Amino acid sequence: MKITARNLMRWSGPAVMIAGLSYGLVGVLHPPNVLASVTTASWMMVHVLAMATSIFGLIGLAGLYARQAEKAGWLGFAGYLLLSLWLALILGFTFVEVFILPPLATVSPAFVEGWLGMFNGTASTINLSSLPTVWTITGPLYILGGLLFGVATFRARVLPRWSGVLLAVGTAMGPLAAILPLDLQPKIAVPVGIALLWLGYALWSERREKSAATSAVVAATA
Repeated sequence: MKITARNLMRWSGPAVMIAGLSYGLVGVLHPPNVLASVTTASWMMVHVLAMATSIFGLIGLAGLYARQAEKAGWLGFAGYLLLSLWLALILGFTFVEVFILPPLATVSPAFVEGWLGMFNGTASTINLSSLPTVWTITGPLYILGGLLFGVATFRARVLPRWSGVLLAVGTAMGPLAAILPLDLQPKIAVPVGIALLWLGYALWSERREKSAATSAVVAATA
């Protein structure tokens, strides 16, 4: 299948829906970032879902932007770039959490605890080089990217405007996680997951309606 703007938008709707559903489930099911969680089935499931969020999110976000690029302007483009960079960086972290941390939990617990310290704020005895700095950068990328893309979606009036509002508000709530208990911090992701699911469904249903209308015209003229 040739990669065209039309095909990209056609498949990006389901991709964004998968990303949104996965991200919402990550928020609901994420176990505490402590050593005892790393070897559990829930840890593996949640971080596989987080990888799905990044992979399908990168595909779907491109289609969301392409659909409203003309009217979203530089604001939408900036939001798209920032969110895409956030998804790419998160994919790297979640890859480690799926494939590397569980085997190391019993062999090198100090390394695992040092890694988890980036998320739960505990001091690490392990030198992780620039990784803590990269993780810190993901926060502003997520907040600013979601805010800009959400506002651009609201202003463009192409996709449901209130889905853009929910995306902007949901990502702007990110800093609130710092004042919540560890077990409640992931719940901040749920509104953003719902916003992505909403945007993806809107794009998918829009393409279906256009395809149905085209088929009806062809049938009428046959």
